[in-house]
Amino acid sequence: MTKLYKYVFGIILLSAISYGGYAQNLRSNQQRKLQQKNFAAPAATKVTRQQNLGLSKIQVVKEAFLKEELGLTKEQDTHFWPVYRKYQSELFEIRRLKRLNNSDAQANGAEQVKKDMDYDAQLVNIRKHYNEEFLKILPSEKVSQLLKSERAFNDELLRKLHSEKQE
Repeated sequence: MTKLYKYVFGIILLSAISYGGYAQNLRSNQQRKLQQKNFAAPAATKVTRQQNLGLSKIQVVKEAFLKEELGLTKEQDTHFWPVYRKYQSELFEIRRLKRLNNSDAQANGAEQVKKDMDYDAQLVNIRKHYNEEFLKILPSEKVSQLLKSERAFNDELLRKLHSEKQE
């Protein structure tokens, strides 16, 4: 009877090991296919060229989304994107400084709060300034659509990140 247990145990052990390898291989193949599906865009050469210019993958996707949503003319397109990129870089820099301020454990909490509020005011001032710049390039309807489209993109990005964390 002991021989039978050893034999059955050996078969179960071999099955478990081979299934574990199979499942791991299957999982890596599924991840590889998903990555190819997500990143094998028809405009892959364009994405690579834009990434070489210092744009992140998210920025590239966001710009493509906004381009589709806004439906800019060629003239608007050539004038809008340099201004928009500068706008985004200024917002990014202030947000970075704000995160650094909030991550530091400072002895003077009141000073930290004051800096945080100053960064918020700077963000508002940047938005006001660039709103005026956008209105020089685009009609007010498209500027309004820009703000709505940015919000929609950010909401969708957060939804996707949240759903990926749960999987």
